[in-house]
Amino acid sequence: MIYTKLVLDNDNRNIIGPRLKVARLRSNLTQQQLSAKLETIAVYIDRASISKIEQQKRIVTDYELLALCQILKVSPGWLLGLEK
Repeated sequence: MIYTKLVLDNDNRNIIGPRLKVARLRSNLTQQQLSAKLETIAVYIDRASISKIEQQKRIVTDYELLALCQILKVSPGWLLGLEK
């Protein structure tokens, strides 16, 4: 069995953090409000975890990425920095 280690050239654990914060603020949502909206679609990310995502200190799963896009009405490409 081969094991691989996540190797990063910096301490960032995701690339969506800064854009997540922009999208959340554009939607006039607090981190707690975003957490509550995610919960309505059965995605459980607490306020502290949203803060860590925005600070790029927490990895984001693909499932969470799509849920964040749905709630914030942005595309995955935009959140990933692939679109302007």
